[in-house]
Amino acid sequence: MAKATEKAAPKRSRSEAETEKIRVALVERRDELQAEYDQSLSEITELQRERLADSAGDDQADTGTKTFEREQEITLANNLLERITQVERAIERLGEGNYGWCERCGNAIPVERLAAFPVATLCVSCKQLEERR
Repeated sequence: MAKATEKAAPKRSRSEAETEKIRVALVERRDELQAEYDQSLSEITELQRERLADSAGDDQADTGTKTFEREQEITLANNLLERITQVERAIERLGEGNYGWCERCGNAIPVERLAAFPVATLCVSCKQLEERR
């Protein structure tokens, strides 16, 4: 276990102002995604009501199309929920002092990667290794 501690030992210093700036950005992103998710659920519920009321006389093709569309809407909502979970995890990691550090090797995740993908948990090298598997 001593090796894991040694491996994750790079100096992890971030000022309170930097931490707060990152936290605010992550919370704003989470809130945006939550609002989008809530809107998506409202739309799914409304569309489901309309489909139930307007399903008289549907043939198999109509039913299939409606089912396919509903599944797509649910998939999109689930993707939003997964993104919310990722942002919440990033906020947790920030509070723990682990945000911006690779979960696998312990090295710093480049600022450019975090700017492009704020919920990144792996550095570029470890992510590439993971994707090759």
